[in-house]
Amino acid sequence: MSTFNVPTKDQVSENNQAIFDNLNKALGFVPNLYATYAHSNTALENYLNFANAKTSLSAKEKEVVNLAVSEVNNCIYCLSAHTVIGKMNGFSDEQILELRAGEASFDNKLDALARLARNITENRGRTDEAVLENFFNAGYSKGNLIDTISLVGDKTISNYVHSTTQVPVDFPVAQPLAEVAV
Repeated sequence: MSTFNVPTKDQVSENNQAIFDNLNKALGFVPNLYATYAHSNTALENYLNFANAKTSLSAKEKEVVNLAVSEVNNCIYCLSAHTVIGKMNGFSDEQILELRAGEASFDNKLDALARLARNITENRGRTDEAVLENFFNAGYSKGNLIDTISLVGDKTISNYVHSTTQVPVDFPVAQPLAEVAV
């Protein structure tokens, strides 16, 4: 595989340079994966608009989906980043491991969401009826379902960008789930 560089601010378009500045202000750095999107003059802005769009899911619920999807897609970059973000949203290390496995014994509603996100990803959208019924029985709506599917797509894009480019992970690296006791 050819090596993908992580572009620096002076190597990207003016539009992307402004986005880098905003990311630096908001996060204190430009994550390598976001910088990699900037190889395209439009992809970084388009992705951030999609990722930051309004949704019926809470920040915690978004992390449930992000962790479950990234585990199925075996994306160490996104697993590492969303482990940090999951902790920022109040999940413990043990809860994050469960969410990565596509379950949440600590919360029935989040369990239904994690199972749905895992199932959608594993089955490429051909969701098992029982998983879908469980999601609705947990109190989620059809609107929540569509927002969840959109988020699965959002996270899958980033998973694929990293899987293809293999840019360095610039977060504390999450251990493979198989190496930790769930």
